[in-house]
Amino acid sequence: MQKKKRILLKVGSNTLTKETDNISRGKIEDIAKQLAKLKHTYEFIIVSSGAIAVAKQFVKLESKHEEVFVKQALASIGQPHLIRIYQEIFREYGLLSSQCLLSYSDFEKKESKVNIVNTINVLVQNNYIPIINENDTVATDEIKFGDNDKLAALTATLLNVDLLIIATNTNGIYTKESIKNKAPITIKEVTNLEALKKEVVSSVSSHGSGGMKSKIEAASLSRGADIETWIVNGLEDDFITNAFESSADFTKIK
Repeated sequence: MQKKKRILLKVGSNTLTKETDNISRGKIEDIAKQLAKLKHTYEFIIVSSGAIAVAKQFVKLESKHEEVFVKQALASIGQPHLIRIYQEIFREYGLLSSQCLLSYSDFEKKESKVNIVNTINVLVQNNYIPIINENDTVATDEIKFGDNDKLAALTATLLNVDLLIIATNTNGIYTKESIKNKAPITIKEVTNLEALKKEVVSSVSSHGSGGMKSKIEAASLSRGADIETWIVNGLEDDFITNAFESSADFTKIK
């Protein structure tokens, strides 16, 4: 039996909300539909943001504390809801899923790293799709991952995946000149990361805390482990299968 290729899919808050103020069940359904179609060839691990965005749909917290603590509290409220939505929708497509919460410090301890690898390998071998998020309730502001882009790259490296797919709200990375001219042109293939960094216009996503800069840094980390990164437009339907079929523009960082 041929070994399945392992893919780490990172989905940010902007993708999950489809750039609105609410989590889009339709987008999670779109992801489930694609994973169900590809599950015989690929095994998937998901790094998903969205806990804070989910919580904001239900509650408005009053607090005299700093904003970071309010966000951590929102993450605590939203995370169970986020996982429940994933599990409900994935189940409809015959997919099993599980929750894994990781902290930055987990990647600094040898024992923790071994535990992460072993646990996720057992889950994947038993056809469970691990859904990973940062453990926001214990993380402090200084050790935030940056909309989970860095978390995705660290996890991809640790699990030795074959491909890292980062879903965002653009057709990959655009040339600086084309953005200036308001006619975006996608950089389709990258071999020189330093040259790419010069093309990136500094921006932060509306719901997330990342932006294209953090995606380049993530690609740089995964590239160090010889992992290819694709930056695709997660707002589009069938964004994973379209990338495989080369029927949509996206950036491939070799």
